[in-house]
Amino acid sequence: MRILNPPVFLLDPSEEFRPDTVIRETGWEFRKYRSDIDDPALNSVYQTYFDMHSNQTVDFVNEKMAHWTKFDKFKLPMLEALDLLNSFVDSSDPDIALPNAVHAYQTAERIRATYPNEEWFHFAGLVHDLGKVMALYDEPQWAVVGDTFPVGCAVAPSVVLQESTFSNNPDTKDTRYNTKLGMYEEGCGLDNVTMSWGHDEYMYRVLKHNNCTIPQHGLDIIRYHSFYPWHTGGDYQHLCNQKDRDT
Repeated sequence: MRILNPPVFLLDPSEEFRPDTVIRETGWEFRKYRSDIDDPALNSVYQTYFDMHSNQTVDFVNEKMAHWTKFDKFKLPMLEALDLLNSFVDSSDPDIALPNAVHAYQTAERIRATYPNEEWFHFAGLVHDLGKVMALYDEPQWAVVGDTFPVGCAVAPSVVLQESTFSNNPDTKDTRYNTKLGMYEEGCGLDNVTMSWGHDEYMYRVLKHNNCTIPQHGLDIIRYHSFYPWHTGGDYQHLCNQKDRDT
C-alpha cells in the first residue's frame, strides 16, 4: 500500500491535475497496463493486478461479502473517511500517484460543472471511491482497488492484463465457472452477478445499509464505475438486462 506522509493538502485539487489536459498536450498513454522493468510504478500496478486476478474467486468474494457487510468494523462520518484517503494512493492506477481524496474532489467538481442541477450526482462523485478505506483496515490493495470483473464465469478479453495474470486463479480451471455463462443465466442482470470484491461493491452496500437517498441509478453508477470491461470494453453484455443497459 502506498501511503503519503505527510498528507497532501490542496485548496482546489481539481485545478492541480487534469488528465484530459495532459493527454491532449503530451500524448500521454492513459490507462497503460504492463510490466516494465524500468518503471517501478508500472511494476507495482502489474503486481496489484496479478495478485487480484490470482485470488479473486467465487469463494473469496463470498467470504469478503460476509465479512464486510456486517458493518461492524468502524464508524466514520463521510468527511472523516475522505480525510483518511488524503494519505492513500491507489496502487492499481498507472496514471497518477496523487492521494485518492484529490481524485474525489476532481470527480465531484467535474460533475458539478457538467450537471450543475444534479446535487445527488455531485455527492456521488465525491464519495464514489470511499470504499477504499478498507485498505486502511488491513485489506490488501488487490482486494480493494482496481477494475472489477464478474467471478463465476469466463474472463472476458477486455479485463486488464487478462492474458497474463489469471494462470494461478483456480476458478479458471473449474468447469462450473470457466465457461462464458459459468454459474449465470443469459440476461440475468448485473444485480444477480457476483463481482470481484472491492471498493465499488463495498461502498454500494454501505450506502444501501444506511438508506442513502441517492437514486438507484446513481447507486448503480457507484457500484459499477470500475467495471471497465463492461462500460468501456463492451464485454459481458450476455449477462445484462435492460436495466443495466439503461444505467
